[in-house]
Amino acid sequence: MSGSTRPIDREKYESSIRLLEEAGLWPDPDGLELHVAFGAEDDLRVSEIWDSPQDMQAFGEKLMPILADAGVEMAAEPEVIEIRNHVRRASAG
Repeated sequence: MSGSTRPIDREKYESSIRLLEEAGLWPDPDGLELHVAFGAEDDLRVSEIWDSPQDMQAFGEKLMPILADAGVEMAAEPEVIEIRNHVRRASAG
């Protein structure tokens, strides 16, 4: 899953994370495999990998009001892409 927001700066991103933590929804929502935030300080992007579209949708229903409270506006609906391959570094040891 990849979501598109209007440009989001680090302050809004961190505020969103704080609000999610306060709501008990972060850092381990059901079905979230991977969350990455990347980009310039004033133009961050977020991509996530979910176990299923249903898990992503269930979290999204809780997430959207929190993003609104943090002043984050979505530019479009999240893009859902089926993952064909996912490689992780082998654990040391």
